[in-house]
Amino acid sequence: MVVTARLREEDPQQVPAALTLVSGQELTRTYTVNVSQLSQLAPALNYSSANPRNTAFTIRGLGSSVVAVSQANDGLEPGVGFYVDGVYHARPATAAFDFTDIERIEVLRGPQGTLFGKNTTAGAINILSKKPGFDWGGEAELSYGSRDFLQAKAAVTGPIAGDVLAFRLSGSVTRQDGYIRNIVRDEDQNNIHNDAIRGQLLFAPSDDFSLRLIGDWSNFKNNCCAQVHVRIAPTLKPAAQQYAALAANAPGGAYAPPSTNPYDLVTDNDAPLGVDTNEGGVSGIAEWTLGGVTLTSISAWRFWNWDAGNDRDYTGLHIQTTQHIPSRQDQFSQEFRIGSNTPGPIDYVAGLYYFHQKIVGHPISIYGPLATYWLLPGRPADLLDGYQTAGRTDFRSESFGIFGEVTWRPLPRIAITGGIRYTYEEKDGVYDVTAFGGLTTGLTPALVSDKNSILRSQSYSAHLGDGSASGRVNIAYDLTDGVMAYASFARGQKSGGINMSGLPVYPAGVPGHASGDPILSTVTVRPEKNSTWEGGVKTRLLDDALTFNIDAYYTRVTDFQANVVDSAAVIALRSYLANIPKVTVKGIEFDAAARVGARLTLRAAGAYSDGIYASYPKGPCPIEKTGSGTAQCDLSGQAMPGLPKWTGSAGGEYRLPISMAGREGEMVLRADAVTRTKIFGDATGSAYTVIKGYTLVNGSIGYRTPRWEVAVFARNIFDKNYMQNLTVQAGNSGLIVGTRSDPRTIGLTLRTALGG
Repeated sequence: MVVTARLREEDPQQVPAALTLVSGQELTRTYTVNVSQLSQLAPALNYSSANPRNTAFTIRGLGSSVVAVSQANDGLEPGVGFYVDGVYHARPATAAFDFTDIERIEVLRGPQGTLFGKNTTAGAINILSKKPGFDWGGEAELSYGSRDFLQAKAAVTGPIAGDVLAFRLSGSVTRQDGYIRNIVRDEDQNNIHNDAIRGQLLFAPSDDFSLRLIGDWSNFKNNCCAQVHVRIAPTLKPAAQQYAALAANAPGGAYAPPSTNPYDLVTDNDAPLGVDTNEGGVSGIAEWTLGGVTLTSISAWRFWNWDAGNDRDYTGLHIQTTQHIPSRQDQFSQEFRIGSNTPGPIDYVAGLYYFHQKIVGHPISIYGPLATYWLLPGRPADLLDGYQTAGRTDFRSESFGIFGEVTWRPLPRIAITGGIRYTYEEKDGVYDVTAFGGLTTGLTPALVSDKNSILRSQSYSAHLGDGSASGRVNIAYDLTDGVMAYASFARGQKSGGINMSGLPVYPAGVPGHASGDPILSTVTVRPEKNSTWEGGVKTRLLDDALTFNIDAYYTRVTDFQANVVDSAAVIALRSYLANIPKVTVKGIEFDAAARVGARLTLRAAGAYSDGIYASYPKGPCPIEKTGSGTAQCDLSGQAMPGLPKWTGSAGGEYRLPISMAGREGEMVLRADAVTRTKIFGDATGSAYTVIKGYTLVNGSIGYRTPRWEVAVFARNIFDKNYMQNLTVQAGNSGLIVGTRSDPRTIGLTLRTALGG
């Protein structure tokens, strides 16, 4: 296997950087079907998703650790770059697709801005699909399992015109029934209904030139994403306004959820759920070799459509009846590179990069007949009934970059690398939302203020221009032919943004401003600045039968993007996105792989991480310290959310040669496990949003020949229950809900490969 972490193909053991390499074969044999399961093979990678739009990746705890903070806000960008075949995907939601026809996945840890650019301060996920071939070949896979799980994958490749033009066509279909029963809507929720197709052409008229054209489309149309009752937290609100009293005295009769055990697989959310999203695009990758130099061009256009239905009160009561943001994103990118291709004392790569995106959203929120009772008790019952917002958000960004990196080998065993990138970005945002409906007659100023505390009309626009430099220096030393030590320093920047989900407002009495005017000084968010020091050792021992790699790192982030609460007299107290002074993360990581004889292979990886908000003086308070309004707490020293102290992954495969019907084959037994310690579900460090640690075990047993394979597999063999994320219900009633784990899946897979 090779990696392209430095934009050229290299042996991963010769790359002086922390990375995890997962081959397409390993994805197949571990039944890792999508990116949400990838973290089970890469311990430093964490994934959280309330639904595909609100998806967050973190590497070493950095990126977008809380799904509600960033990816619901289209004016902000992630800190983990997501790339497919060299093309940057600006929205993490586009990572929801199933893995189809994948050659390998590289998880690069630490700042990657010098070469990868766009918002890779935490790291990058680099996915590469299989290329077309000039020999006929094909592969197919069919799986069936629990809850009518059905997945079909196929790929075919071959020549169109001799050894000049070849094609590859691949696709997948995935179906599975839901596992959470909604007793109100009489349906199963959290099902799977995914489709994907990719077509490629490879034009290679000579050994020196190739042009690869790729087109892909995927669709995710599921009845999801149900969240379940987890627990009730105490708050500082009057007892009559906390969850227990509100539920007991609900108009129409006392309310109780169908279960207070989040693992009973039942809910009563009354609003319709559903996700309907599709994405796709076309790209062209041209490579031209001129002696010792290779010129590369990558051009791409992509789109993403999104719509979903949500029940944001998470109950069977008619509090909030609709909440969704139908959206459309389009992006175009162009990269030109020049790089050396012949080993020598100096290797280099340099290039230019351009990126443009546009996201248009239509935020919609509608409240029901019990909204006033639940959120504003004591006011007229119909104050919020039918109260709603509708509007439009329009966000555009444009980015220009120039970069270069040089590796110099002054001695055969020493390599010194230095690189720099300069990026200039401009962003424009328009937010225009109108609130209407609900009670409209007999309103006093106090009732108008009450309605505005739930939803308000607001309109503003903003422009942001920002230039930044990122870079890295690295020194590597070959201690022996199989042992390399390295040390590096990298500086990166996650771009600033525009708040596209509403702004805090001025209260009455502020000179020069009317009550309710948006505070425009909060419309933009400054860039994050990341500095990372890292050192490590990579080894290849026992005639390549054993590899062992270990690294340690320290990261400091200033101007970290997070929710703050400002209690200044000129701000109507509320939480909004801004910058906090400092975050630090440090840790140790390792990975190992071994061949034990001819039949047994083993792997292991682990990470220790310690991430804290080093300075966070204006943070939101935990739910147990919150009353009717948003409260401010100093969260300095608090552990970061979504980051386990310890993570580990291990697996092994044993092969026993057996002949059947005169054909050579082997019985294959495989087991894999992943373990994670507890995490905080939100930034406040609340004792009621702690997510317990867990250990998962997967496995398979089957018979394999060079042409076909049959296997029985199981994911989550012991049916371990755990929570993926937790959410505090709006209004501070104390209700905590969450997305629970996938139950055990057992199935049968048939695979075949022909030609090639």
